[in-house]
Amino acid sequence: MMESKRQKQVGELLRRYFSMILMEEGSNIYGRDKLVTVANVRMTPDLLIANIYISVYGTELKQEVILEIEDNYQRLHQALIKKVGKQMRRMPELVFHLDDTVDEMYRVAHLLDGLESNKSEL
Repeated sequence: MMESKRQKQVGELLRRYFSMILMEEGSNIYGRDKLVTVANVRMTPDLLIANIYISVYGTELKQEVILEIEDNYQRLHQALIKKVGKQMRRMPELVFHLDDTVDEMYRVAHLLDGLESNKSEL
């Protein structure tokens, strides 16, 4: 189902502000050695749930970073409320997901490279 214009607007607003919060607070949550970005935010039609897709670089333990973010849910949610403030009537519940689009892209590229090298051997 396609997102409405309002869903996209709210999602982009939350993506921008949540990215700022991770830049400010992230090193205290998951350390300085990882690069964590907000890839996308998709809102439910009623705007009560924000599905936040997080990309993690610099570690193989990507799911661990998501768990650390979830462990700090209250702190991050409060920081987001302060930033968004009067722009939204109700702050949605935040649900975090690991965005593995880049990993999947590399995996497919590696498979295609393998096919190419096998083809040239024939």
